Amino acid sequence: MEIDRAGLAAFLRRRRELLQPEDVGLPRGQRRRTGGLRREEVAVLCHMSTDYYARLERERGPQPSEQMIASIAQGLHLSLEERDHLFRLVGHTPPVRGTTGEHISPGLLRILDRLDDTPAEIVTELGETLRQSPLGVALTGDTTRYTGLSRSFGYRWFTDPATRASYAPEDHGFLSRMFASGLRELAALRGAGSRAAECAEQLLGRSEEFRRLWELHEVGIRPHEVKRFVHPEVGVLELNCQRLLDPDQSHSLLVYTASPGSESYDRLRLLSVIGAQAMT
Repeated sequence: MEIDRAGLAAFLRRRRELLQPEDVGLPRGQRRRTGGLRREEVAVLCHMSTDYYARLERERGPQPSEQMIASIAQGLHLSLEERDHLFRLVGHTPPVRGTTGEHISPGLLRILDRLDDTPAEIVTELGETLRQSPLGVALTGDTTRYTGLSRSFGYRWFTDPATRASYAPEDHGFLSRMFASGLRELAALRGAGSRAAECAEQLLGRSEEFRRLWELHEVGIRPHEVKRFVHPEVGVLELNCQRLLDPDQSHSLLVYTASPGSESYDRLRLLSVIGAQAMT
């Protein structure tokens, strides 16, 4: 399929004009004249240069790769239908939909964009972090940077000892059982050849602890209502975890909060200050 440059340019312009800064977590500013987002703002959201994006809106430039189009679709907060349309305009076959997809729904993104003062993250069913709020990064570090199977938190739990440093030692045994149990359920649900099955197979060859837990055939072990994090600067934080599920993509928005008046509440506020200073 060939690229429809005129259709692509018109579609991108229209989607950009419909978005407001507050829709994507950006400040509006006092001297704003643009009705929607500026090209440079969209470029930042899509992780590309302003010049590259501007050429697409001007019906110029090379045919974007599938990876680039996926980034644009996410940056413009497109729905799955709009994402697929964008792929076809560029001349690519849309990605297969399902539980292995990584396109985050606009609804989850809008919620996450409004959680600047709260630790939050969007994860896949395999525990791969797709997006984090600024305070989420301050709490656990940037967990979107990993590649391959290491993107899965459960996989890192058994293969990278540094992963456990953010959690209270007395919780490690339970968390190991929970991750093994969850992976067993997911591998059975998705079947042979799935990413979950591949993850289990790799862990069986790499981790003696995982092999021992796998042989127990435990299922149904669920997270505690309160999670304990150990932060190197503010200490232990006891946080409630609320989950919002997108059933179409099997993505979860995890939001961590502390009880008002508690020591963890004060430490979370301190962490927000430390996180803001680190960003500046």
